[in-house]
Order: sequence, then C-alpha cells, then structure tokens
Amino acid sequence: MLKVGLTGGYATGKTFVARELERLGCHLIYADKLGHQVLLPDGEAYRPVVDAFGPEILDPNGLIDRKKLAAIVFASPELLDKLSCFVHPAVIRLEQQMLEAIRNQDSHAIAVIEAAILIETERFKVFDRLIVTVCDPETQIARAMKRDHVTREQACARIGKQLPNEEKIRHAQYVIDTSASKEETLRQVRQIYRELEQLAANQIG
Repeated sequence: MLKVGLTGGYATGKTFVARELERLGCHLIYADKLGHQVLLPDGEAYRPVVDAFGPEILDPNGLIDRKKLAAIVFASPELLDKLSCFVHPAVIRLEQQMLEAIRNQDSHAIAVIEAAILIETERFKVFDRLIVTVCDPETQIARAMKRDHVTREQACARIGKQLPNEEKIRHAQYVIDTSASKEETLRQVRQIYRELEQLAANQIG
C-alpha cells in the first residue's frame, strides 16, 4: 500500500484535489472529519475533553459545541495545546485503523490522508509521498473571502499564521498549483495519480 499525505495552506484547494484523487480511485481519509468524529459522545476524545473544559462546552443534547470550544481554546495557546493532546492522538489512532483496513482490502492501494498540518506536526515523515497544494496569494485571499465570508484582513491574518508555502514545498515530492482554471488543476492531479499508480503497483504489502 502506498501512503500519501496531502496538505496545503488555507484556501489553496486541498479538498478539491482530494475529491479528484478519490474519484480516480484513491482511498481518502479526511483528518478534519476524524477530528469531528473523535469528539462525538462515542469518540475517544469526548470524555477527556469534557472533563478538561467542563460541561459548559456541551449543547442541550450533550454534544460538544465546537464553536464554544473554539472560543475557549483559540484565546489561549496553552489551552489549544491541551485540546490537541486529546484530539491528535485519537485521530492518529483512528487513521491507523483505517489504513490497516485499506491495506487488508488491497495491498496495492493508494491511501491518501488529507490534513492541514502534516508538516507542522512532522507527520509528513510517515508517508511515502507528500502532495502540497499552493496558489498565488491574491487567489488564496479571494477564495477565503468568498468561501468563508471573511474580510480581507481576517483572511490575511489566518494565512499569516500558517507555515509559508516555500517551507511546505521544501518537503513535497509533488506540488499542485491551483491558481489557474479547474481544468488545469485536474490535469496536474491526473498526472500525479498516474505516477502514484505506478509506485503503488510496485509496492510490496
């Protein structure tokens, strides 16, 4: 099985690329969805997070209100780190279970994990290949404003907190520039998929 990481900055087209890879035949694991899953009442991180941050983060149905939790943790780097200590290990364990299931199903599969901070957490080192999405700054800002209904200043602030594209590219085997048309992005994705297919075919186990 070939393990591929897919990452990139805010509003650079990660999910668009991920969906096309999935359509082409890759097995996709979306880390953000797993982050939601582990915070559900039957999730591994639910009880530790509620114990740590108190019942005030719960909605009337007993679910963790992500907006309330975010308001608490994003006000303090220490609290954000505390939350990460509960959530990230649970997400990684869930990823491992899913990867094992994919491997058992097809030893020559291409498994892609889409996650925002693979490089920042140094998790990129566990992958056979790393794909990074990039686009020009103005396109990135415009996409963020349109998609998330934020101001230019808010978009720039969020982008400014992330690892620069140059640093991400330094660790990547493949870079997809999504600045141009969707058709051009899809062309790049398909070319990379063909290369991944060849690599996966030569993998043992």
